[in-house]
Amino acid sequence: MTHKNASSPFPLSYKDAGVDIDAGDALIERIKPLAKKTMREGVLAGIGGFGALFEVPKRYKEPVLVSGTDGVGTKLKLAFGWNMHDTVGIDLVAMSVNDVLVQGAEPLFFLDYFACGKLDVDTAAAVVGGVARGCELSGCALIGGETAEMPGMYPAGEYDLAGFCVGAVEKSKILTGSDIKPGDLVLGLASSGVHSNGFSLVRKCIERAGVNAPATLDGKPFKQALMEPTRLYVKNVLAALAAHPIKALAHITGGGLLENIPRVLPEGTAAHLTKGSWPQTELFAWLQTTAGIDDFEMNRTFNNGIGMVVVIDAAQAGACAATLRAAGETVYVIGVIAERGDGAAVLVD
Repeated sequence: MTHKNASSPFPLSYKDAGVDIDAGDALIERIKPLAKKTMREGVLAGIGGFGALFEVPKRYKEPVLVSGTDGVGTKLKLAFGWNMHDTVGIDLVAMSVNDVLVQGAEPLFFLDYFACGKLDVDTAAAVVGGVARGCELSGCALIGGETAEMPGMYPAGEYDLAGFCVGAVEKSKILTGSDIKPGDLVLGLASSGVHSNGFSLVRKCIERAGVNAPATLDGKPFKQALMEPTRLYVKNVLAALAAHPIKALAHITGGGLLENIPRVLPEGTAAHLTKGSWPQTELFAWLQTTAGIDDFEMNRTFNNGIGMVVVIDAAQAGACAATLRAAGETVYVIGVIAERGDGAAVLVD
């Protein structure tokens, strides 16, 4: 005899409650071949298990693990509104692998977390496809992740992302910046655009411009220029690290040039950045004009055209810049290390 509760005349499934297990399974099948392209030495077990297994490559004598985590921020609001989901996964990877790189570390593996109210397999596959592409370009294995469908937690059509990266560096080669001294040069590697910081202000600029927003910026359609994914510096900078005595790296994220460079400087030193030593792109010129902000605010809100900074002895700077340029980076000498004065990073004429 089947028991029936008077208040529950018919059964409820998980799908009735808003969670579609079949859709989740379909997404996993879409992801597997993408993740397979990112496999590298060290992966023992990846997607599908309760935990991913990774063995630190035996070429490391004294490996130190370096970890990083980040998201994409409010840039996702533009992805939702413009239905542009295929590159935010690259942003997710870049924000973590570029941070790990700053310690001198090689990114080894990456995990992603995708959360939504209702799972749309095509959208999720586009996002995770970007994650896999970012990992592939960084030599980093997409070894696992989580897709969470949580009805009522997110508005329809929206999702959130988080990423987690683990890298390794020889203990003797960790970049600490402790040997930085006045006279060292500051090299700036060009960004691909806004990257993934400052989008709360970017969105205000879009609102302010309205129908008067330009059709193109720097030769790209307006929306594409703003959604251009964060540049992945890993492979080119690792090659430069192997060939030149780089003293420190700084990933230019939230806080811009003025707040990120001091994070790698020893006490008593400052970075004097020369105004006009790198060109301002149409994109950043439009943002500055539309927002009506000065140079100081531009350089502590946005990367303003410089996504990664290298600090190196002046005698080695030319050769290092040549290596990076040969690999495809656009490099500028943007400043010099000086004795600490009024600020740890300042703009000078």
